[in-house]
Amino acid sequence: MTIDLSQVGKHRPSRTLVLGCGSVAQATVPILVRDVKLPPASITIVDFVDNRSRVADSLAAGVKYEQGRVTKENLDEFLSARVGQGDLILDLAWNIDCPTILTWCRDHGVRYLNTSVELWDPYYDMHNTPPLERTLYVRHQSIRRMIESWPNNDGPSAVLEHGANPGLVSHFAKRALTEIATALLKDKKAGDRAKFIEGALADKRYNTLAMLTGTKVIHISERDTQITSQPKRVDEFVNTWSIEGFYEEGVAPAEMGWGTHERWLPHNAHVHDDDGPCNQIALAQPGMETWVRSWVPAGEILGMVIRHGEAYTMSDHLTVWNDDGTAKYRPTVHYSYCPTDAAIMSVQELRMRNWKMQSGQRILNNEIESGRDELGVLLMGHDYKSWWTGSLLSIDEARAILPGQSATTLQVACSVVAAACWMMNNPS
Repeated sequence: MTIDLSQVGKHRPSRTLVLGCGSVAQATVPILVRDVKLPPASITIVDFVDNRSRVADSLAAGVKYEQGRVTKENLDEFLSARVGQGDLILDLAWNIDCPTILTWCRDHGVRYLNTSVELWDPYYDMHNTPPLERTLYVRHQSIRRMIESWPNNDGPSAVLEHGANPGLVSHFAKRALTEIATALLKDKKAGDRAKFIEGALADKRYNTLAMLTGTKVIHISERDTQITSQPKRVDEFVNTWSIEGFYEEGVAPAEMGWGTHERWLPHNAHVHDDDGPCNQIALAQPGMETWVRSWVPAGEILGMVIRHGEAYTMSDHLTVWNDDGTAKYRPTVHYSYCPTDAAIMSVQELRMRNWKMQSGQRILNNEIESGRDELGVLLMGHDYKSWWTGSLLSIDEARAILPGQSATTLQVACSVVAAACWMMNNPS
């Protein structure tokens, strides 16, 4: 099915501010211009480095580019000069404090989207901060407390953590649960569960579907097989997406939503037990040092448990609660990431350097020769044992859709654009 994005959005922004011009923004902006038909002159890209050459076609069409940076000190002045009531911010940068910019957007009537929940300085006093306090769980809880403190939630729309993962994979999980439930009914395997599954399907109660299908574990499983014609050099980190983003997530404690079926804790596990849904555990070791076996259509993989927001949001959304506030059902949810061969060797070298980032950094793009990014959700424990739903996007397919982009970043960009279109239809 093809959707005409030019017809999407009753409440289009007069101005769109794109913060950051990394690999995701480089794929997002051309789609906004070509497919969503936002006027190029209404879009401004801001980055603290000069990446104009990476968005040359968009700039030639009329998109504006500024070199600058949102900081704790200049946020109000910086944003006020560029957006106002009814406008849109796409926060595709890193290290912009989410509660701060979200509050600003609420106060000024500006719609907001990001792909991850960030802090001003995620490395502040890192070695003296306990593992649990360095988690995304703590960041999510701070946002929840902030929202609960508002007198109402009637402000402009905001969509948090809506890239590929977190973001797109949550839709994959809903699709997978629907597929499994439908198959159970069709194959007459549901038994006494049938009428309850039918009701949950009709009402789109995905937590109930997850429980009734018997889903115990959800892996966000990804394998990136894109190959470069320019091999990784010594003292160089090579990746298909933000190296800073990968590093910040990878050196942080591994996090996972922890299922109610689990009977023991892994070594180095720390448990949240005093605030919020307490649906996660954290390991006192980097995600880049934590490997699990998973599966994608290409076959079995060993992937890193890189912390991602969906381990919090998906496991919380799929929890079924007892009347006394305890969890009746919750699946285990976490990432299993097998990046490109070049990225795996970059991580190995990073470990040899005791986590000191390499001096050279390169995001793969036009030098990619072949391969694809397999990203999806692997649901396990139900009647069919395992079920994978996701995206299989090759570099050739990605370039046919949007020249100059990779399979990895295009999947993030399409999710960003989809959420932006949703906000155009749902401005508040």
